[in-house]
Amino acid sequence: MKILPFVRPILSAAFLLTVCVPHPGKQAIAQQTPATRPPPAPITVEQVKGNIYQVKGGSGANTGFFVGEKEIIVIDAKMSDESAGQMLKEIAKVSPLPVRKVVLTHSDGDHVNGLTGFPAGADIISHENTRVHVSAAFRTETQRKFLPNVTFTDRLYISRGSDSTMGRVQLLYFGPAHTDGDVVVYFPDEKIAFAGDLIFLSRDPLIHRAKNGTSFGLVKVLKAILDLDVEMILSGHNEKATKEDIQKFVAGVEEKQAKITAMVKSGKSLDDVRAAFSIDTQPARPGSSRWPSLVEVIYLELTQKK
Repeated sequence: MKILPFVRPILSAAFLLTVCVPHPGKQAIAQQTPATRPPPAPITVEQVKGNIYQVKGGSGANTGFFVGEKEIIVIDAKMSDESAGQMLKEIAKVSPLPVRKVVLTHSDGDHVNGLTGFPAGADIISHENTRVHVSAAFRTETQRKFLPNVTFTDRLYISRGSDSTMGRVQLLYFGPAHTDGDVVVYFPDEKIAFAGDLIFLSRDPLIHRAKNGTSFGLVKVLKAILDLDVEMILSGHNEKATKEDIQKFVAGVEEKQAKITAMVKSGKSLDDVRAAFSIDTQPARPGSSRWPSLVEVIYLELTQKK
């Protein structure tokens, strides 16, 4: 367990990380070519509660920030320099304080590639496994100057300022889920948590097996979030969620896991499982790739196939 005091200004970093995109299928964004893909929505800032804000729009996932006593903590970094720069301009309209910490919820490109749009000098904070994945993706000399420089394994506490009555910002790691480095950013006083890509309420979750993600781990992590004293969960690709939303989401994943477990025990093949759940194995476009569906991931986990 570590306690990190409030510190210094920001950084620059990335371009190559895998982007977390919608579940493959006929409506997937991967179908669209650069010529037909709509431009990203404008950057907007919403005050969630107190000094906690959510940022939407631009390229990449939703992000957030917290205005502290002497500095600002940003949660995730958008997907491009341009969007990160636009986000920082909007943050400056809320507070003139410097951005001195950037917390990464995980290593997907739509959450970290915008680090190169930040000024140098901030602490970049992540789980140690996220740093491994970012390090593998950041190849240039410039990118490698901005690898996470503060990492942890279990939890990390960040001071909110000199007021000892305020609960610290808690960075919590509950185990592999979407990836093996997913961090929950928890504000106990406000009862709010940022969960990155741990929840996808409008579709099945994406599990990065190449980053040691696991559907059964996802269920475990989400149940750990439900055990927190939290009223609102913010994420990379959804609107605000409640505990009830998370409970329904977990139930849906567990239902699929139970059905596929029964099929595996009865000797069904992966093709049998795909057929039973109407999984389309064709990529969205000729020559493109597709993410394995949740159904396929569960089958592969149960049969221990990488």
